[in-house]
Amino acid sequence: MLVEVLKSKIYKAVVTHSSINYSGSFGIDKNIMDKVNLYQYEKILIVNMNTGERFETYCIIEPAGSGKFALYGGAARLGVVGDPVIVMAFSMIDSKDALSHKPIVLNF
Repeated sequence: MLVEVLKSKIYKAVVTHSSINYSGSFGIDKNIMDKVNLYQYEKILIVNMNTGERFETYCIIEPAGSGKFALYGGAARLGVVGDPVIVMAFSMIDSKDALSHKPIVLNF
């Protein structure tokens, strides 16, 4: 049997950019994506820690070293620059591995 578990988590990332005029997504510095094993266009869940709003989107790569966390498109209506957010990605694993599974967590 498969179970869905937390794969990757970025805790208290601060939104650095917001643009409504984009097709929609959440941009993350490539170096940070690599650290938490996120892939371009991977589905993510975002929690805005200021508003409690939760929403799903996908991540796109921002330039390495930019430190950028960017809300684009409709997601830009769900937060503002300066908002702390939690970014999470999930994966399906065999239930036999679930008890020993450890997600990758990056705290800011």
